[in-house]
Amino acid sequence: MKSLEEIKRILEEHKEEIRKRYGVVILGIFGSYARGEHKKNSDIDILVEIERPIGLKFFELWEELEKLLNCEVDLVREKLLREEIKSDVFKEVVRI
Repeated sequence: MKSLEEIKRILEEHKEEIRKRYGVVILGIFGSYARGEHKKNSDIDILVEIERPIGLKFFELWEELEKLLNCEVDLVREKLLREEIKSDVFKEVVRI
């Protein structure tokens, strides 16, 4: 199980490559990892926003993040967050 700091380091190391390949302009961690409540089997909730339509490459990004972090990732686009959870996510998100 990785710590929040390890996850941040890994994402920071690959941030520029991810930005160039997929057009990611916002990258952050939210959910149980951001709150310090993660457990052994917790997935990592990652918030992204993308500057241009990427179609099915979104799934490539998702897969790449799971490989980089070696665990299950829940990848969510910022603009597609449900209104009822948006403010909570924005309060806890750890930006990369």
